[in-house]
Amino acid sequence: MKGTAYAKALAKRQHQLSLLQHAYARQGRSAVIVLEGWDAAGKGGVIRRIAWALDPRTLRVWSIGAPSVEEQREHWIQRFWRRVPRGGEIAVFDRSWYGRVLVERVEGFAEEAAWRRAYDEINQFEQMLVDEGIRLVKVFLDIKPETQLERFRARYEDPAKRWKITEEDLRNRARWDDYVVAYHDMRELCSPPRAPWTRIAADDKQEARIATFDAILEAVGHDVDVAPPEVPALVKAFFDLR
Repeated sequence: MKGTAYAKALAKRQHQLSLLQHAYARQGRSAVIVLEGWDAAGKGGVIRRIAWALDPRTLRVWSIGAPSVEEQREHWIQRFWRRVPRGGEIAVFDRSWYGRVLVERVEGFAEEAAWRRAYDEINQFEQMLVDEGIRLVKVFLDIKPETQLERFRARYEDPAKRWKITEEDLRNRARWDDYVVAYHDMRELCSPPRAPWTRIAADDKQEARIATFDAILEAVGHDVDVAPPEVPALVKAFFDLR
């Protein structure tokens, strides 16, 4: 899907998501969108296209990095509780609590007993979100190592994007095989029926964006009435007289 066809398909989905956001705000619903995946898999591009379409007043985007000194003194999942959306809000996580079983596991920031225990803790956390009526959609953007290298090189050769390449990106790439195992375990152990992972092949950015929007719309929009509410009688009478 390229050019005009892609632009039309994306615009259609952005409009659908906007209608859902309005419905969520009116009805006091909330949703959590989790994006995980390889460096340069396209998470940022997806998030920008979500944000372009939505009202920023009820959209929260959380870019998750290393915990602060204060957060390190708390239970590891506490910082994510603080980011759970309120009624009427949609929250998007650019990386998430899964860092416990990904980077913290692979890089040795968490003891083995701690990250092994985290799978059950994550499932319990997500179950509580779902039980509270929060819609949860989890998308994993998957790319080949050749695709990642090509995108890294494109960033390096573009002075405006060179800042995106970090030493951490290169260290993570050097441990590709370890991350393959960690991602596999994440999807196998934390994909219950009420909070499953959706894996999307993201070597083609545009196709991946469309597929990600479809996954979000399916999870967030299921059984949600997006029809606008009835106009109050007094308001209707006011404008009908003019």
